[in-house]
Amino acid sequence: MRGKPRDRQGARCPQEQAGVNEDEAPQRRETYYSGRVQGVGFRYTTRNLAQDYQVAGFVRNIRDGRVEVVVEGVPTEVERFLAAIQSALGHYIAGIQQNALPATGQFHQFEIRF
Repeated sequence: MRGKPRDRQGARCPQEQAGVNEDEAPQRRETYYSGRVQGVGFRYTTRNLAQDYQVAGFVRNIRDGRVEVVVEGVPTEVERFLAAIQSALGHYIAGIQQNALPATGQFHQFEIRF
């Protein structure tokens, strides 16, 4: 019988705290938004939205005018978070490119990177 997921200090993992099925493997989603996405509060809104979901990662402007969002979490939370971005900021978004990868576990929070 498997024990409950725990972090290194013995605390419950975020997935367990959220009541997420242990069999849902965390994933990483790298998403690039194009359109009028810089200079409109996109990064700050995205960071604020992330606080409502069990996700970690970052958002940043990139030199070609797009915004990059890298997020990790269980698939249902990642999908809900990305849908919230679309809902809140869709009127600025002209295009989306996305890559789904296995999670690395390198993030502990969601932040704005400069």
